[in-house]
Amino acid sequence: MDPRRVLIFRDVARAGSISRAARELGWTQPAVSQHLRALERSVGSPLLVRTSSGVELTEPGRVLLARADDIAAQLHMAAEELADLATLRRGRVRLAAYPSAASTLVPDALARLRRDHPAIDVELTEAEPPQARSLLASGDIDLALVFDYEQAPDGGADLLWRPLGEEPVLLVLPPGHPAAAATLADMAEQDWIVGCEQCRAHAVARCQAAGFTPRVRHVSDDYVVVQKLVAAGLGVTMLPRSALEAYRHPDVQVRHGFGTRRYGSLMRRGAQSVPATAAVLRELERAKTHRASAARLA
Repeated sequence: MDPRRVLIFRDVARAGSISRAARELGWTQPAVSQHLRALERSVGSPLLVRTSSGVELTEPGRVLLARADDIAAQLHMAAEELADLATLRRGRVRLAAYPSAASTLVPDALARLRRDHPAIDVELTEAEPPQARSLLASGDIDLALVFDYEQAPDGGADLLWRPLGEEPVLLVLPPGHPAAAATLADMAEQDWIVGCEQCRAHAVARCQAAGFTPRVRHVSDDYVVVQKLVAAGLGVTMLPRSALEAYRHPDVQVRHGFGTRRYGSLMRRGAQSVPATAAVLRELERAKTHRASAARLA
């Protein structure tokens, strides 16, 4: 099986049509079709079904596409390693980060990286952990900052997990809330505001452990919106400390002791050896250490 033809097949599958993929590749449509036919002969099965609107994957095609994503990611890592050897610390890293990390850790890390390694280009995409995992699986990013509550995220067989730290989860209350010194069980009659799927699951689990199921009235992944809703008296919520470091509404009250969120990086195994990726990992660790020191001094 010719790896080049596998990557051409990947381009066609992702583009949804042979003609569109040919334009993106800068090839003629007959040339792309010829490579696809040769690939189908080598695997002994049709991979695509031509339709009036483009192409659809067969079952063997879907299986091969998953492997093609792996091949593309591995080739990208190899190219970055070779580029670094040839040009001394030059490279590109595609980074995904969840919102509060993207607004706290990442800017500090990337600013230092640009100062010390200006030839390394980092492309940032904001993504919650489930989306970041999908981007890693498809080979569209090289590195992801992710989190999980109470326990470290599971990298699984294909991904490598590197911890960065942990942070407390805080209860956020409206100004002058009468239950500001009470327990979580006293929040049973309050309206709740929740965020992403993982954050919502954590809040629900903590409330259920306290003896009630929270009455969710509002949902937003934006911690600025969430705090403004709380400040307006429209409910209570739980937020990790980094969300409050990124933005703290002056009118909300916070209480500690509502769980822990662990965060770190996920990548394909072997990506940590790519020099450009390793440099980003080092700067993220330094940014985390710097922020922790600043918090202790505050």
